[in-house]
Amino acid sequence: MADDIASRVKQLVVENLGVDEGKVVETANFVDDLGADSLDTVQLVMALEDEFGIEIPDSDAEGILTVKNAIDYVENASAAA
Repeated sequence: MADDIASRVKQLVVENLGVDEGKVVETANFVDDLGADSLDTVQLVMALEDEFGIEIPDSDAEGILTVKNAIDYVENASAAA
């Protein structure tokens, strides 16, 4: 299941940030490595919420800076549900 979540998160990053799939590695920072701006990151958080049926409070969203952060957050939120 974790691999499925990771691949879905990576696909959302590709779709929402318009970056090459090869650049979407777990250590990639959305802003520094993938060129996202603040609007991009908000849209990505909303896409994660829609895709996985979770709510990500603004205070938590501020800590989602990398692909790995997003994967971990979704995995933890899914496990808690």
